[in-house]
Amino acid sequence: MKCTRCKAPASTALPSHNAAFCPDCFPLFFTKQVETAIRRQKMFTHDERILVALSGGKDSLALMLELSLQGYDVTGLHIDLAIPNSSPKARAKVEAFCQQHGLNLQVLEVAKEGLPIPAIKKHIKRPVCSVCGKIKRHYFNRIAREGGFDALATGHNLDDEAARLFANTLRWDSGYLSDQGPTLPGEEGFIRKVKPLYRLTEFETANYAFMKGIEIHSDPCPYSGGASFTGHKKLLGELEHKSPGSKFSFYDNFLKRGRPAFKLLEKEQGDPLSPCDTCGSPTSLDKCGVCRIRETLERNMKEAGESL
Repeated sequence: MKCTRCKAPASTALPSHNAAFCPDCFPLFFTKQVETAIRRQKMFTHDERILVALSGGKDSLALMLELSLQGYDVTGLHIDLAIPNSSPKARAKVEAFCQQHGLNLQVLEVAKEGLPIPAIKKHIKRPVCSVCGKIKRHYFNRIAREGGFDALATGHNLDDEAARLFANTLRWDSGYLSDQGPTLPGEEGFIRKVKPLYRLTEFETANYAFMKGIEIHSDPCPYSGGASFTGHKKLLGELEHKSPGSKFSFYDNFLKRGRPAFKLLEKEQGDPLSPCDTCGSPTSLDKCGVCRIRETLERNMKEAGESL
């Protein structure tokens, strides 16, 4: 097997692209895919400031490194979830990575915000992954907005996006389907959100991280067992194995044909937004979802005789 680009012995085969690459050429392929995503989806320019959400995993760290190598003005944001054994390891990987590459990093500790995830798991009667995701999205947007950033970039890859699209389609969730895409424009207090890795699979991102020598936090979250998202990824992975290119075709055709239709459907719906009375974040109620979660947590812990 020879490299598609230079004809040297290839180390990485990509059936979905009908291509293979040697160790020197694969990073160039990766860079080209990110460049294409940014250009075609009009994500951001070199004159703008980008906040990159860093979990410590392969996708977010690979994205941060690649954007910095392409000359973008990037700052990392890591949210410390206060999960025993897991959060300290993830934070250490992020801090070491940013120090190694001379990259700016901000860290937000949810415990200092009155929202430690272990306490939420114990005292809030809702799926912890759902609440955790809401909290992270809240602070990603808030810190990006208050910090004067032009866009928030996340490391969602093609596998993530295809699995999410699959789940939303199974439910025909028109609200989520109308918003799903690599670029979500900023409006009404929300920062522009972008996903520059949407053209790259989980395998391709992992391969890039390995070739670049990125040390990642690979332990699964101890609270995420049984998530349906994992099952959807497995199903799509089996389809991709039998029919290479299916995942990208599914997602890309949705962007071209499906999303515009759902956006028209949702255009006339939706409640007006106003600043949260407590934190100023956009919400359709007096208080945003995260501030209400904090109040509920404080009340439930007080009733249980506990404190943060």
